[in-house]
Amino acid sequence: MKPIETKKDYQAYVDQKSPNSPIIKNCFNAFWVGGLICSIGQIIFNYCKYRGMDVQMSNTIVSIILIGLSAFLTGLNLFNRIGKFAGAGSLVPITGFANSIVSPAMEYKSEGYVMGVGGKMFTVAGPVLVFGISASIVVGILYLIFNTQSITLV
Repeated sequence: MKPIETKKDYQAYVDQKSPNSPIIKNCFNAFWVGGLICSIGQIIFNYCKYRGMDVQMSNTIVSIILIGLSAFLTGLNLFNRIGKFAGAGSLVPITGFANSIVSPAMEYKSEGYVMGVGGKMFTVAGPVLVFGISASIVVGILYLIFNTQSITLV
């Protein structure tokens, strides 16, 4: 094998070794699986509304069911198969977030419940939680500062 001397030679080498990905097929699979997940959520929402629940309660129940279903499928190692097939389509935010919490917990359960599951559960989702909580605190403080005229002291 001859040494790679130029950028053009390197790019030719990478193109030769890299497999071609079926972009259209991947996009189609992501689209219909993501749409299916959202449709399941909409069906649950409509059923809750049909049963007489208000919008806020219906949204809460949809979130709980989708998170629970995603965690359950991750525990059975089915969510990872769906993810390999659908790519980003299966990572509709709430199901992907549940998967990112449960996956490390399942992986490290052999190290024990405290140091394994408890210590490693948030390795993937931890930065997301920290950023989300920090951003909400900053937004809350800014909201409080700029809306002080609407606060009346008794």
